[in-house]
Amino acid sequence: MTNVIESGESMRENLMKYLYLIALAFFILGFVNIIFGILGFVCMLLPFVFLVKDGKKTWCIKYCPRANLFTVLFRERSIIGKTPIWFTKGKAKWIMITYFTLNLIIMFMSTLMVFKGNIAPIEQVRFFMFFGLPLEMPQLLQLGQMADWAVHFAYRLYSMMFTTTILGLVLGLLFLPRTWCTICPINTISDIALSDSRNRFSSQTKTEPVKT
Repeated sequence: MTNVIESGESMRENLMKYLYLIALAFFILGFVNIIFGILGFVCMLLPFVFLVKDGKKTWCIKYCPRANLFTVLFRERSIIGKTPIWFTKGKAKWIMITYFTLNLIIMFMSTLMVFKGNIAPIEQVRFFMFFGLPLEMPQLLQLGQMADWAVHFAYRLYSMMFTTTILGLVLGLLFLPRTWCTICPINTISDIALSDSRNRFSSQTKTEPVKT
């Protein structure tokens, strides 16, 4: 029985070495059909599912495909090496939280406007929301007539994932492989949630009467 468990754990560890393939598959699928970009929303929700389930940042520590990609690409290859303190303890993470929040607001509001027919869908990958790339993505698989709002939403999500991945690649090349993780909005929000949970638990413990 012990050998079976150890074998299963070993297999899982081996599979986890190739999580970066999921990140690559996501971007490749965008060229197959952009509607697969909506899968990016799943990647945004799963960290919080694990956070609630495990009470810790399981996704960030173990399962994040992009973190795995940065580790594989830049292990012992970073140019500068040390991550600046203003990334780990400074304003950089709050700048990214602001960008993330604005991006979500614009993404959902513009999708709603497309759904209502007030604006045309944006069928273009954008860097930092506003800078359109001079690239027309080939759609290798036609899935029928997709709703304009769904296409718009998919492009927006794909663009956000593309932007943050490029940032992660640049930071990994310059500093440590997982420098992006220090300013990742998902990681920051998870830290805030865990800190708040610990504070509430500590407060409840202090206010409970001592039983004698």
